[in-house]
Amino acid sequence: MQRLYQARDRIEAQLLLDFLDRHLVEAVILGDYLSGAAGGLPADIGPTLWVVEDDDLERGRELLGRFQADARRPSETGTWQCSACGESVDGDFDLCWNCGQPRAETGS
Repeated sequence: MQRLYQARDRIEAQLLLDFLDRHLVEAVILGDYLSGAAGGLPADIGPTLWVVEDDDLERGRELLGRFQADARRPSETGTWQCSACGESVDGDFDLCWNCGQPRAETGS
């Protein structure tokens, strides 16, 4: 088992774990609750992702790079207007947050 990445928080760790799983890299999160033991003192303790199979470490690093690049990239689509309720929805979402209507396909 090889250490891949120390996440900022549980959410980032879980998102990365799911991303690795979708790409068939088995990983685990260790140290998930260590930050609770730090009390009121500042500490650099975050959940750490470990690749289970040593042979997957390089692939895991490549996927980590893609994951981080995707997280930094601004949305390429602007807001869209729901065809059912008229609500303005951020372009990163495919469903209207207000009524659940899927985004209408554009162009054809």
